Amino acid sequence: MKTLVFYTMCSLLFLSCKNEVKKENHQYDDEVEVRDPQPITKTENPKISTTASAIASANGLQNWSNVKEIKFTFNVDRDTTHYERSWTWKPKKNMVSLTSVNDTITYNRSKIDSTNQRADQGFINDKYWLLAPFNLVWDAASFTTKHEAIAVAPISGKNMQKLTIVYNTDGGYTPGDAYDFYFEGDFIIKEWVFREKNTKEPSLITSWENYQTYNGIKIAKTHKKNEGNWTLHFTNIEVITE
Repeated sequence: MKTLVFYTMCSLLFLSCKNEVKKENHQYDDEVEVRDPQPITKTENPKISTTASAIASANGLQNWSNVKEIKFTFNVDRDTTHYERSWTWKPKKNMVSLTSVNDTITYNRSKIDSTNQRADQGFINDKYWLLAPFNLVWDAASFTTKHEAIAVAPISGKNMQKLTIVYNTDGGYTPGDAYDFYFEGDFIIKEWVFREKNTKEPSLITSWENYQTYNGIKIAKTHKKNEGNWTLHFTNIEVITE
């Protein structure tokens, strides 16, 4: 879609379902490709058996089955520029609506075509930033993990725990990427690092801060880069439950 003008990370793996389309070549530097949640099922008293599931649970994954609609505005402030776009997502119906400065579009995610592909790529990007802790469970079959009890967080320099995930090297838009999540004993993410194609050097580092809980779903509203004047943040968040 021609009016979508900003994505926010270099590449975040998105192993598509059978009805997904392949990623186009984009001209944007700050792009993220991400994975979708699995179909919603009712889960009571979920078993916490891994570090990844503990992070997801700490952010309210056990309440996800009650969510029927999420609304949010994705904002990026860079130096003196501001960009935003707003979304309404009905996960149980697989319906998404985008409102940006130049356009409005509503589509079903099971029917992606040339008229809504760019909108959907924007959606999976923005939704991942909003709910990344849940993707640690939704994507669990498609990455390997490593947990370190003590590691130095890249922004604060504090000793924290570290969970590294490395996506499989086949399938999806950008296979083989790696992510380092830094957190303390509460299993709430404080910082993260994206490493394209599992390189040693970071491709992007941001904070996770300004958490707020919406009907049991905990969301980090603000992400700041470790250098430069760049902030990604969410406004107009609504989590509507049944």
